[in-house]
Amino acid sequence: MKVAEVEKIKLKPAYPGLKEISVRIDEQSERLRIDTINWKGYNYKPEVTLSIAYSDHEIFLKYYITENYYKAEKTETNQKVCEDSCVEFFVSPEDDGIYYNFEFNGIGTCLLGTGTTRENSARVNSEIISKIRRLTSAGKKPVKEKEGKFEWTITIAIPFEVFFHHKIKKLKGKTFRANFYKCGDKLKVPHYVTWNPVGTIKPDYHQPAYFGLLKFV
Repeated sequence: MKVAEVEKIKLKPAYPGLKEISVRIDEQSERLRIDTINWKGYNYKPEVTLSIAYSDHEIFLKYYITENYYKAEKTETNQKVCEDSCVEFFVSPEDDGIYYNFEFNGIGTCLLGTGTTRENSARVNSEIISKIRRLTSAGKKPVKEKEGKFEWTITIAIPFEVFFHHKIKKLKGKTFRANFYKCGDKLKVPHYVTWNPVGTIKPDYHQPAYFGLLKFV
């Protein structure tokens, strides 16, 4: 099981702009690598790294992606962005079995679900999802699939209140169970790569048993 320490960033004001957050995250010396191939038949692996940090109010993620196939067609909240070039963050804040699955395509469209299994995971209200701030280098316009070398980043700020099944007031000293993913279900060459290994027969990200650990220091 992989373990990552998540450091706090001191910021003023309480909710600074995403450009400032993005620059501060770039300064981190270590990034997590989303580079595990778990399933036969899906050997293509884009280059994906991730920086993660937090403040008194939000969790920050920044994904750095280089891939040979890029698509961003989904523009509406809770559409199946996993069919596009997509990055994902699955996380369980407590030992109650409940996890949240945050999924984003290259133009920042978000799907957010929550539950204890794939079968009972429910889409979250768009009003809650709108509180998640996103900044992407790929712009906001939809893009049909392109082939070549594409580099893009997405910076994400998730307020504690988005974890509405839990009461999160501070993160220091806490440990969350989580996994990070990169996928593209409907690309010319589909891919499924993970941070922590997943031991299922077929691609399946809804597997809390295979989450790693995030320790907030």
